[in-house]
Amino acid sequence: MQFPAWSEKAALEVIARTVHEPGPVLVTLQGIQEFFGYVPQGAVSLIASACNVSKADVHGVLTYYHDLLTEPPAKHQIRICVAEACQSMGAREITQEMKSKFATNSDVEVRDVFCLGNCALAPAASVNGKLRGRISAGSISREIHQL
Repeated sequence: MQFPAWSEKAALEVIARTVHEPGPVLVTLQGIQEFFGYVPQGAVSLIASACNVSKADVHGVLTYYHDLLTEPPAKHQIRICVAEACQSMGAREITQEMKSKFATNSDVEVRDVFCLGNCALAPAASVNGKLRGRISAGSISREIHQL
């Protein structure tokens, strides 16, 4: 996915749309990430000021949630569910195989996550935001190489 470069002006526009929502710090961090692909360091002080909290408070929320990124994302995002249903169908082994396969490829990031809500089709994964069921290391590799 392509995301725009960091811009304080664009960040302030995102913040203006989210700052009045309940739980404004988290919602605003999510909005910034949705727009830029990650939460740039420059956004922390802008969010703190807009939400009337400290930078430490914003940083605490940012680092607590594993889905919030502080670095630009890799070109391809692979999220493999390792919750119980998927784990029982070999998800941990698939995750390890995929991490090994793409260890030297900076265009691909493989992460394990807990529950994608696709238990009936375990093991499940999300590839570039698209939910997949009954995955294998081979099926994920083929999909990445076709992109």
